[in-house]
Amino acid sequence: MQNHSLSGKRLGRQALLFPLCLVLYEFSTYIGNDMIQPGMLTVVEQYQAGIEWVPTSMTAYLAGGMFLQWLLGPLSDRVGRRPVMLTGVVWFVITCLATLLAQNIEQFTFLRFLQGISLCFIGAVGYAAIQESFEEAVCIKITALMANVALIAPLLGPLVGAAWVHVAPWETMFVLFALLAAIAFVGLQRAMPETATRLGEKLSLKDLGQDYGAVLKNRRFAAGSLAIGFVSLPLLAWIAQSPIIIISGEKASAYEYGLLQVPIFGALIIGNLVLARLTSRRTVRALILMGVAPIMVGLVLAAAATVVSGHAYLWMTAGLSLYAFGIGIANAGLVRLTLFASDISKGTVSAAMGMLQMLIFTVGIEASKYAYLWGGNGLFSVFNLLNGVLWLALTVYFLKDKTVGASREG
Repeated sequence: MQNHSLSGKRLGRQALLFPLCLVLYEFSTYIGNDMIQPGMLTVVEQYQAGIEWVPTSMTAYLAGGMFLQWLLGPLSDRVGRRPVMLTGVVWFVITCLATLLAQNIEQFTFLRFLQGISLCFIGAVGYAAIQESFEEAVCIKITALMANVALIAPLLGPLVGAAWVHVAPWETMFVLFALLAAIAFVGLQRAMPETATRLGEKLSLKDLGQDYGAVLKNRRFAAGSLAIGFVSLPLLAWIAQSPIIIISGEKASAYEYGLLQVPIFGALIIGNLVLARLTSRRTVRALILMGVAPIMVGLVLAAAATVVSGHAYLWMTAGLSLYAFGIGIANAGLVRLTLFASDISKGTVSAAMGMLQMLIFTVGIEASKYAYLWGGNGLFSVFNLLNGVLWLALTVYFLKDKTVGASREG
């Protein structure tokens, strides 16, 4: 089958429809987490469960996002990106609607795990197709702009979710998630190109093991993947834990909780806009290094403020906002360089990257929960700072070869 690669210099309507519909599906999966998190206090109350289930809902969701990454990337290399991606969208629609049948917190959490499997298709299949469809400079710009659309979910999700549970049953949120994904399915079916390069090859576990072995033995790839996971963890830990920190811990209203998300995710969007503006003027390496100062200063500020005063949650929000701005600048370039650090087919590489990151997220969110339970906001913020230090060390190793990301050519 012909590989219909899309030129970054000629972005027609068909070419643009693909990333737009992919980001709509990504938005539906993100809003499926960010909108329900403030409603989780209502969910656990309805099921007569403890508040420790609030972050566990997100842990289950992200665990699902790791579950099939190992298979979907290589599978899409051989049977095609399109059919695998479309199957993932249908799976998300079905599992969202199945939530309406949940009878207890255990069933609800298991369905969250099943819904989370839909995340596997975004990185291992969808974003692999994006990376293969556009040249480097255009791809980074598209990725940054797509991230801005997707980031509307954590920006608006907490506010909308907090308001939603006051005017409608929380179960109806999942009907909305399914509807958005169904619209994305129609667009992807029309516009998604086929970029897989190993169509028709037989998928054997032996070859699969060899491919993954080759990818994971690549130290630069491993360093880049782990760095992306560690630098993103404080943001995800905040999403998972902030309803408890703000509403239960600080006795703020659901509306105030939602407002506190705005500076953090607004800063992330601004960082992505800065990145999109600078991609044609700066090297990828320079853009990654630009993010170092705001990321580290922001995490240090949050940790220092909350260690001095356990209730300095406004200072923690300010620090996390500065950190989020740095992520917006640095992350897309690091993702691009990491994906191309290995010569193995991009479906396999993208899946390996996603599995390493989801493992960090799944374990890390539970660890952040216990950090908060044992030491309040101070230990929670110190935990986030430790992740930033790990990111910095891994990024220094990843970029130790000064030629990495130093070219402006796509």
